Amino acid sequence: MKKKIFYFSEQDKVVNFKIKKKKIDKNYCYIHKNIFYKFFAWLSFYFFALPIGFIYTKLIKQVKFKNKKVLKIVKTSFFVYANHTQHFLDGTNPALICFPKKPNIVVNSDNVFMPVLGKMVRMWGAVPLPDTISATKNFLNCLSYLISKNQPIIIYPEANLWPFYTNIRKFSDSAFRYPAEFNVPIFTFTTTYHKRKLRKTPKIIVFIDGPFYADQNLTLNQKKQELKNFAYNQMLKRAKLNTCEFIKYERRSND
Repeated sequence: MKKKIFYFSEQDKVVNFKIKKKKIDKNYCYIHKNIFYKFFAWLSFYFFALPIGFIYTKLIKQVKFKNKKVLKIVKTSFFVYANHTQHFLDGTNPALICFPKKPNIVVNSDNVFMPVLGKMVRMWGAVPLPDTISATKNFLNCLSYLISKNQPIIIYPEANLWPFYTNIRKFSDSAFRYPAEFNVPIFTFTTTYHKRKLRKTPKIIVFIDGPFYADQNLTLNQKKQELKNFAYNQMLKRAKLNTCEFIKYERRSND
């Protein structure tokens, strides 16, 4: 099979969803306290979204999880940093790995404004990034609330989705502000791709690593940098285990 080639600039959005953009401002409700909303969110996640995710992830895509046992080390809330190389699986993998806890995934605001599905992903744990300064306070309060409930929080620090990409893209230490500020550990989920004998599409294996803790004697900025280095270096290490390049990414010659 001829390998697909994608020519990119560093900031290219390989997958770009055309959704009418709305701002996440101070009026956006991050924490729903209505008992009926909370009950339906719980019911629809555990009895609808999770079973469908299991069927797609484990039975259809046959994704394998390695080293999942390390999550049992931490009884409190934690942050997870993962490479962003799958669309649907990047939502279902954390749900299955973190089970029985429901993961909360920090997403671009476009995700929660999708027709119909946008409202559902909000119920299932999508936490959109704020677009205004006034909304940032509510966003941080939401993270603090989730941490108080010992819930996992998932972040894709590469931001943009690059399907089947086998390396780790650069990300800034700003994405690590939250665990540094709230003093909670981090884990990494690294999606890797491997050759199959009878199928063209690669086998997917997700490696779970951690926990990583910041040195409490460091300043906030130093802790962010330390956590970023932990995550980036561990994900680079796991990325070297890739044995299949389903899509080849090449930088444009004029970059």
